[in-house]
Amino acid sequence: MFPLDELRPEWTPLHPYTPSDSTDAPTFPSPLGTASWGHDGFSHDPGFLASQEELRCMLFNIAQSAAPTRAPSPELHALRDSELPTRPVLSSPRRIEYLKNYVGQVAPWLDMFDSQCTFRVQIPALARSFPALMNAILAISARQMERKEGIQDSFDSLELYQEAIRLLSPLLQMRDPKVVAACVLLCCLEMMSARAQDWQRHLEGCAALFESFGMNGFSSDLLQAVFWCYARMDLCGALISDGTQSTLLRPSKWLAPGCHEDDAAQLFQAVRSPDMHANYAVYLCARACELVADRTQFMELGVQNGCNGEVFNRRCLRLWDDLQHWLDSRPPELLPVHTTTTKPLPHILFLHWAAISSTQLYHTACILLLNTMPKSVKLPPTSVTSALWHARRICGISLANPHQGCLNNAIQPLWIAGRLFSHRSEHAIIIDLIRHIEAETGWGACWRIRDLELAWGYPASRSNHATRPRIPITQ
Repeated sequence: MFPLDELRPEWTPLHPYTPSDSTDAPTFPSPLGTASWGHDGFSHDPGFLASQEELRCMLFNIAQSAAPTRAPSPELHALRDSELPTRPVLSSPRRIEYLKNYVGQVAPWLDMFDSQCTFRVQIPALARSFPALMNAILAISARQMERKEGIQDSFDSLELYQEAIRLLSPLLQMRDPKVVAACVLLCCLEMMSARAQDWQRHLEGCAALFESFGMNGFSSDLLQAVFWCYARMDLCGALISDGTQSTLLRPSKWLAPGCHEDDAAQLFQAVRSPDMHANYAVYLCARACELVADRTQFMELGVQNGCNGEVFNRRCLRLWDDLQHWLDSRPPELLPVHTTTTKPLPHILFLHWAAISSTQLYHTACILLLNTMPKSVKLPPTSVTSALWHARRICGISLANPHQGCLNNAIQPLWIAGRLFSHRSEHAIIIDLIRHIEAETGWGACWRIRDLELAWGYPASRSNHATRPRIPITQ
């Protein structure tokens, strides 16, 4: 396996990362995030909190290391892969159960924009001789089952999580791609159970690691798949911030070294892959979050980031053009195969996994821009310039595409879209969609229902859910 040092032969530290203090770090503005989140005890377990902090500190320390390119010591060589001493956490039958669940239920999330199915095929194969990665796989699978089955007190995932961290600790300086994959899996596990306010804390260690290693969306093979898995989580955190924060790893860092954002479209299209075109939508949505956050900080906090009226308008129009070019240049695999005009919401069916979420993110980015553009910016009066039209498309995609790998990625787009609806029948459908996502995936989603109720001005879930039949996912 190639060393990560090949990505940056002569490493120099970029802007320093400092772990945020939980009392000082900015919180995501989910007004009822704490009250509405369905905790199962895992995220408050003292063992989990201690291990989480240990992992964060390890990631920051290796990211800020003064000599990360030196050859590993003989002791590290002695601890490589299967030679590193392990201790059994699970019985064989339980281990097989979690592996089966990982392949069938968890890997589709991670491989959402990856037709090569790196997380389902390649990473488990590598994990056979790399216990830290195997424990990370088992841990995230166990956490998903615990969440989905409502387990409250007994957490196999915690023991597996702690064992993965113990095994990773002496290996981080090796900069092996398998180590990075394990760190991203553990980050995903943390986010599955985290409050909205804590998501940045779970992401920032990986952000520091990726930046210091020089990893980006155009790294090779395994590293590219791992990067885009992280990037989608980073984007999710930015969307949760509701216009106050960009991604932790700025979108400019997602591109190949030396590539300017003006060249991004050409860079993505040169790959000639439906998967990479879908990743381009993730990148564009991240740029929308960055633009909105820059404008918010300039207008409300007085941050001198240059995002004044003229610059902001120019950036808005350029990004809007990039988004429409993304839509117009989609490869055939990313086009819808059927669209209905059902009421109150359409149904839009896709066949390619990557088409589902990437198209939702396109619509999400358009809503962010349309809600932020000043009236002085004139766009042609078409359906594409209506935020409500984009909101209906977001919901219509979730209604028609129940693919397991794309459900949890729809939570934040549904929240952004849902705030634009005024009719109770539309509210009822969105509530059912969000409940369906949490029930099917185990990923926390229902806290967003409470936030939507604040936007709508009434307790929609309590007034309607008891008497409303479950909506069909397809029609």
